[in-house]
Amino acid sequence: MRTTTDVFHLAIPVHDLDEAQRFYVTLLGCKLARRYDDRITVDFFGDQLVCHLTEGMPTGRPESLYPRHFGVTFRAAADFEALHHCAVTRKIPFYQEASTRFEGMVEEHSTFVLLDPSGNLLEFKHYRDPRMMY
Repeated sequence: MRTTTDVFHLAIPVHDLDEAQRFYVTLLGCKLARRYDDRITVDFFGDQLVCHLTEGMPTGRPESLYPRHFGVTFRAAADFEALHHCAVTRKIPFYQEASTRFEGMVEEHSTFVLLDPSGNLLEFKHYRDPRMMY
């Protein structure tokens, strides 16, 4: 079973490693762990994100958030708000501006979605009721 010392690993395609590093490290504030000719590995909010250089991949704005996106669900509203403020201040491209989903229901949550330079979508959330995180 996973413990709090274990790390989730996700690999995604990118079309340009320099752009990916600028987005994830410089703009989003993730820590660069390693860089090779074909990939970068970053500490993505405590988990491992590997950006693999992929030739011929489509770039630009995806038609839909579904089915493929990833991100972080924050326990603390202050952490969610701090990242949103960072994204606005650093002019990180939004796919979806901040909004509230399922308002008035137990699963009510705040959310926004960022778009990386390779068209990967990153959703960040905060649930009013922390029991709804899963």
